[in-house]
Amino acid sequence: MKQPLYRFDSPAAVAPWHAIDDRVMGGVSASRMLHDAAGHGVFTGEVSLDNNGGFASVRAPAEAPEAAANARACLLEVRGDGRRYKFNLRTDTDFDGVTHQAAFQPPAGEWVVIRLPLEGFAATWRGRPASAGPISAAQIRQVGLLIADRQAGPFRLDVREIALGD
Repeated sequence: MKQPLYRFDSPAAVAPWHAIDDRVMGGVSASRMLHDAAGHGVFTGEVSLDNNGGFASVRAPAEAPEAAANARACLLEVRGDGRRYKFNLRTDTDFDGVTHQAAFQPPAGEWVVIRLPLEGFAATWRGRPASAGPISAAQIRQVGLLIADRQAGPFRLDVREIALGD
């Protein structure tokens, strides 16, 4: 059973998403979440390694529907550009703190559903391993997308849906 957290079929779907890029530490990378008229979201921007930077991310509030409180995985319907991304989960609504991350690399130019088991998410704090227990679907308060693959240049990840499921 699949329970959507975000469907990017309307411009309103991208409104809650905001960028948190390496500019918070002096870098110059930039990203945003846009709506494509074809009916999907677009996480896009440019990663720069200048000023010790190298990451771009977007984040939005999210809460598992009651029917998905026991879900075991995140399901991302995406079309990549060949680059490696991370999907982030947070258990609070704070700006800074522990993030649970799972990496994925969808094929370029092809829509796929990526299944990320919750048990495979690693706890991090500011990009470094952190001490935290496993995350459950019921604990999710924020979701996010991140690119930090140590490659400068433009990126584009198309997203149709972010859901919870088995």
